[in-house]
Amino acid sequence: MIFSDIKILHIDSNHALLWKQLEAAGFYNEADFLSSKQEVETKIEPYHGIVIRSRFKIDKTFLDKATNLQFIARVGAGLESIDCEYATAKGIHLIAAPEGNANAVGEQALGMLLSLFNNLNTANNEVKLGQWKRESNRGHELEGKTVGIIGYGNMGKSFAKKLRGFDVTVLCYDILPNIGDANATQVSLAELQERADVLSLHTPWTPVTDKMINTAFINKFKKPFWLINTARGNSVVTDDLVDALKSGKIVGAGLDVLEYEKLSFETLFEAEKPKAFDYLLQAQNVLLTPHIAGWTFESHEKLAQVIADKITSFYSRRSDLKK
Repeated sequence: MIFSDIKILHIDSNHALLWKQLEAAGFYNEADFLSSKQEVETKIEPYHGIVIRSRFKIDKTFLDKATNLQFIARVGAGLESIDCEYATAKGIHLIAAPEGNANAVGEQALGMLLSLFNNLNTANNEVKLGQWKRESNRGHELEGKTVGIIGYGNMGKSFAKKLRGFDVTVLCYDILPNIGDANATQVSLAELQERADVLSLHTPWTPVTDKMINTAFINKFKKPFWLINTARGNSVVTDDLVDALKSGKIVGAGLDVLEYEKLSFETLFEAEKPKAFDYLLQAQNVLLTPHIAGWTFESHEKLAQVIADKITSFYSRRSDLKK
């Protein structure tokens, strides 16, 4: 197969390495970072592949216009911005890159947890205001705690690996069987809720995980616990989270994602902020970041490398099959 026959449209900007490597491999690349979804639909027909992040949703309308599309590559961990079922039915190969930012996500989850345990964010702000409060900032130690991880794929495994050396017990729950390893013991959800002092979410968005962390789910935990969410905002019902924070059922929360986010994650609100979010903004036991877990200089390059490798591998396999 001659790769120069393959036309790729880049809809979002990414690390320059991606374009350079695809170009070096012989692919024909074009970019359109500004056109609307409707405008791209009018020109998508001749392209064999598209590279996206999250600028707009690749839905049935778009896919019906892309009559020659062979692959969609999303430079990120998940594929929820794509109608995967319809794309797969049309024979379109879907590519994501969870390997590319797993390390960065694991590091941020650990950093958020340590900050919450030791009141680092609060103490930093107080010192800068001239307040020297030691007793009110007395913290907790990870040693001896039980950390529960829901979702034991690339991200969950990365976080579990980071916890080595902290003398903690790490449990994982996943819908797939037999994926526990030396870093985490796979258990039932009921056992995780029975034993965990910390819950860290590393799940993709699915109908099953949507609004998964609600009052009923939270109340099944035997002990008060800390919550870390570097996965998807829609997995947590914010109103129920706030109720649990107020009651002490959740001791503290580190949230890199929120259910209010827009698809592109660029603009959080267009109208008045919900009351639950206002509470999170004021709560000293809540740490918020703007969906930056996995958003490092290193992962920027790693994601591009993974996508370049997977696109090249996809066409190399197709070429081998035709021999």
